[in-house]
Amino acid sequence: MPPRGVKSAKRKRQYEHIKESAEKRGSPRAEEIAARTVNKQRAQAGETKGRKRKSSKKKSSRSRKSSSSSRRSSASSRKGSRKGSSKKR
Repeated sequence: MPPRGVKSAKRKRQYEHIKESAEKRGSPRAEEIAARTVNKQRAQAGETKGRKRKSSKKKSSRSRKSSSSSRRSSASSRKGSRKGSSKKR
């Protein structure tokens, strides 16, 4: 039986397919695996109540790039200040 909120035929087919695959592998929790997977897919697609669609991965990669570049610039400025101070002595 698919999760309670599943109304579309697509999600019902998805649930059955995942459940059969898990049973074929010998998983004792095939129904749980299928239900969790379908619910996760529905949440990501914005089909559930109270959950918003996940933002794109590009946004998170941009924040990583900016933080790594700031680390580099601060590290290079520290190196430059060390070199300059050693030359003056």
